Amino acid sequence: MGMVTIDVAETNDGWFVVLKGGGLPVMLAFQKVDDPTPGKNKIHLDLNAPDLDVEVDRLLAAGATLIGRRGDESFRWVTLADPQGNQFDVAQYG
Repeated sequence: MGMVTIDVAETNDGWFVVLKGGGLPVMLAFQKVDDPTPGKNKIHLDLNAPDLDVEVDRLLAAGATLIGRRGDESFRWVTLADPQGNQFDVAQYG
């Protein structure tokens, strides 16, 4: 098995780092949080979907719970929870 290459796509002064590569069609983003929120996950996924509304409907039908619809007309995202209560966001990036 060969070496996997991961590139730093964005650094945003170190507070929000985006990694991509490894041969997968995904990016991983890590956001620095000064004070962890009690009761929240240590890892929070933000997922990108080509059609936000269709993907949210699919995830709700698969067992996710709607936590909240967020944003405005310029950028929207939806916070959901998996069946174990772990929260994650789905957004539609341009």
